[in-house]
Amino acid sequence: MDASERHVPVMLERVVALLAPALAQPGAVLVDATLGLGGHSEAFLQQFPDIRLIGLDRDPAALRLAGERLAPYEDRTTFVKAVYDELPEVLEDLGVPAINGILFDLGVSSMQLDEADRGFAYAQDAPLDMRMDSTGPTTAADILNTYSSADLARILFQYGEEKFSRRIADRIVREREAEPFTNSARLSELVRDSIPQAARRTGGHPAKRTFQALRIEVNGELEVLRRALPNALRSLALHGRIVVMSYQSLEDRIAKQTLAAGTKTDVPDDLPVIPAGHEPYLQILTRGAERPTEEELAANPRAASVRVRAAERVRVKGMVVR
Repeated sequence: MDASERHVPVMLERVVALLAPALAQPGAVLVDATLGLGGHSEAFLQQFPDIRLIGLDRDPAALRLAGERLAPYEDRTTFVKAVYDELPEVLEDLGVPAINGILFDLGVSSMQLDEADRGFAYAQDAPLDMRMDSTGPTTAADILNTYSSADLARILFQYGEEKFSRRIADRIVREREAEPFTNSARLSELVRDSIPQAARRTGGHPAKRTFQALRIEVNGELEVLRRALPNALRSLALHGRIVVMSYQSLEDRIAKQTLAAGTKTDVPDDLPVIPAGHEPYLQILTRGAERPTEEELAANPRAASVRVRAAERVRVKGMVVR
């Protein structure tokens, strides 16, 4: 199965519509900060024949498959193995002073979920890996087998919002003394047994939050996102646009707060007049976080948790946009 068959881009039409006004000019530069299998990028390259695409991904397998999918556009595409908080360095290396659009499609890609040996899915037994970049130094098994009970409880609570984090962490530490953790089925069973039966009746699979927390810790996802979004905003040209697609509340909170900060003036609130050049530099384009339609959910169940936020840069330093 090739990349185009295995990947259904989430909220494709809406994402294209949000970024389209920034890509209308000839030679516009679009960054797909989370290239994955290239589904969103393919749509942009088809619809905007004059844009240049820069695709980033930390996963070498994703870059290879996306490269195959987007081969018809190779004269307008550049692919870079990088984490998205490295955007300033990537743009400097490519000699690109500013970009017109950037898309963040966060979370785990379809390919990573579908490949059992990556260990992202709690519903099938696999090695406890969870690295988005398979050359990274730390796996989920490393964390489970070496972190203290307090540190395990901290990441389960902070990154998984798991109410029973201490109980699960203590159980992991006890169990690993008998045998180190290597596979996801054992962890999934442990989590289920650690959660009271009444609490298992709601909220989906009992291990979902634990697997999310481990994946975030393995890949440093939230720390990377906190650095990446301000970097992306600084890289936007005037009237450039950003779209952020989040799949869990922690990511969405960071996106919401970062974009909201750009809509505030940088002078004291009690000033009667905002001096020229100090107006907010961002305009929010979405009303809250947009969600998929019922039609999309029926066609693509993986879109169920997505939240989409977007903004446009309406000022650069020293310039007011009328």
